[in-house]
Amino acid sequence: MQQEIKRILGIDPGIATTGISVIESSSGGAYRTLYCGSIETLKDKRIEQRLSEIYSSVNDIISRYKPECLAIEEIFFSTNAKSVINVGQARGVVLLCADNNNLSVFEYTPLEVKQAIVGYGRATKDQIKYMVKILLKVNEAEFPKKDDAWDSLAIAICHANSSRFNENIKR
Repeated sequence: MQQEIKRILGIDPGIATTGISVIESSSGGAYRTLYCGSIETLKDKRIEQRLSEIYSSVNDIISRYKPECLAIEEIFFSTNAKSVINVGQARGVVLLCADNNNLSVFEYTPLEVKQAIVGYGRATKDQIKYMVKILLKVNEAEFPKKDDAWDSLAIAICHANSSRFNENIKR
């Protein structure tokens, strides 16, 4: 039986740092990282410039790796309204980019991602990173230091697991 391979773009949106990764997921449950990094924008730039940089960078990754879908983290409510608005704007340009590239979009809460990766909804960043390393069979030195990049991998893996689970239920 032929293994189906799916390319997934994972995004952890943010105005200062957006985590971005592309993985391949096989129907048998194997993963391969094609790209992992972050988009960092400078505080001293106007918001529209920062959003444009995020859009262009995501568009470049989509053009280069040709993912089939986008998995993105939903906004986590915070007491800092400005932070939520900025994350929402970054998230909006990523969603626009996905739509302009005809990608299906799948959204996951931080709780769903933590449960899918670690099995515990209150998992720490270190626990998530540890499990992502195990699932992808990589060491930390192979990837950027930014937690946002690791989070984008976790979001992509969460979607791979979720879609595989849903496909198995259909059978």
